[in-house]
Amino acid sequence: MTHKTPDLTKFTDALPIIPQLGPHQKGNSFTYYKVRMTECRLSLHSELNPSALWCYENSYPGPVIEVESREKTYIKWINNLPSKHFLPIDYTVHGAHKDVPEVRTVVHVHGASVEWESDGYPEAWFTNGFKQKGPYFRKKVYEYENKMRSCTLWYHDHALGITRLNIYAGLAGFYLIRDQHERSLNLPFGQYEIPLMIQDKSFNEDGSLYYPKQPENPVPELEASVSPEFFGDVNLVNGKVWPYLNVEPRKYRFRLLNAANSRFYLLKLDSGQFFYQIGTDSGLMEFPIGVPEIMLAPAERADVIVDFTNLEGRKIILENHAKAPFPGGKMPDRNTAAVMEFRVSLPLSSIDTSVIPSFLLPYPVFKENSISRTRFLTLDDNHDQYGRELMLLDNKTWDDPISEKPRLETIEIWHLINLTDDAHPIHIHLVDFQILDRRPFDAEKFKKKKVISYTGPSIPPEPQERGWKDTVRANPEQVTRIIMKFGPYTGLYVWHCHILEHEDYEMMRPFIVIR
Repeated sequence: MTHKTPDLTKFTDALPIIPQLGPHQKGNSFTYYKVRMTECRLSLHSELNPSALWCYENSYPGPVIEVESREKTYIKWINNLPSKHFLPIDYTVHGAHKDVPEVRTVVHVHGASVEWESDGYPEAWFTNGFKQKGPYFRKKVYEYENKMRSCTLWYHDHALGITRLNIYAGLAGFYLIRDQHERSLNLPFGQYEIPLMIQDKSFNEDGSLYYPKQPENPVPELEASVSPEFFGDVNLVNGKVWPYLNVEPRKYRFRLLNAANSRFYLLKLDSGQFFYQIGTDSGLMEFPIGVPEIMLAPAERADVIVDFTNLEGRKIILENHAKAPFPGGKMPDRNTAAVMEFRVSLPLSSIDTSVIPSFLLPYPVFKENSISRTRFLTLDDNHDQYGRELMLLDNKTWDDPISEKPRLETIEIWHLINLTDDAHPIHIHLVDFQILDRRPFDAEKFKKKKVISYTGPSIPPEPQERGWKDTVRANPEQVTRIIMKFGPYTGLYVWHCHILEHEDYEMMRPFIVIR
């Protein structure tokens, strides 16, 4: 029984420009925000009835939170949500059993370097009015020191066992860090700088969000069961299905974010023109690169400039060419291949003096001889007692004892050994890392003998990945090596696959940074 979203017309609704959140209070040395989560009804396409969503500050996506590098920021995340979930909960999933409240939230600023008590630990959840709290809940007001370069981060829910449902319901927004250096580069800014959050969803006839109660092979014993992945029928940008954006014939800066549950996006412009990429997940690259396509796994970001100069009157479609599941699944159909449309229809309001600089920011490379530890960690594919696919990290479940205990300020290399058929976007909290390389190996031999037998030379990171990252695509039958320094905080963090259906069903592990 496959679900089908009602037929909708493409490119009929304007792209929403996400509002920016003003602070609740601003002092000389700090800024304080309050962010409420509520249920709201919004129109996601003019041919659909309004959809019930869970919103930050009545906005989907949540409002943009913009801070200055090193600005001390306090945020009180407030859960004003109803006590019943409107999406199907699988009570067999860890953290989502019947002994916890059905609706619980905790917010993680993805990519932020932050003390562990403010990182949004999955078991630090809280309910409406903080009436009930998870075992690791420590504080109502989170503290962000923002000791980072300018970058495109995002905030989203991270509650154990229901992250896939809470983000799908709408709990995601941009968190931008600015600094003087970025301002000095004369990049397109103001109305010419637009964050774009890309997601996929499916809808019922009445306009409500559709999320499957059961996987394709249903589990008869369970009323609702987690699916191995979720792929929606249509793409949304900034909360609209296939929107259009009217642009001037000039340069624009777009901060691209893949906030989908499971879908990878391989983005191209149907005009054949290049994206000029200036930044990765965690900030500016050393110099810009012109690329015909941009690959974004779930949670990855790319900071790009698109030049519409001399294209007056053109309509340019942003397309998706990634298979689902990635890399071995089906090519997108005409609905999932379309993302949005740019219409070069506005007159030039002023001369475009913005530039694509030849140099952006020095990129200090970690030296492999400075490391204190190398870890070999597998990505595994098992089955549970119901015969469902169970993805694990290092063959361990969430509740197994903590095995990764890096020491503060030390540098480690992690070898991610992918023994599954899927590419997994692996996200490590607290740190930014650099991708060293990927190398094909004999996965079957490893499963039998636990030895890595390489079958080809090492492959350097793609040009678009040569920068600071917090999420890496670990491809099947490859060993992906990343290098990072643990700090500046100690405490309890997590690393996980950012395919949300995998993350919720055991593909997440705690780690602890020790002195």
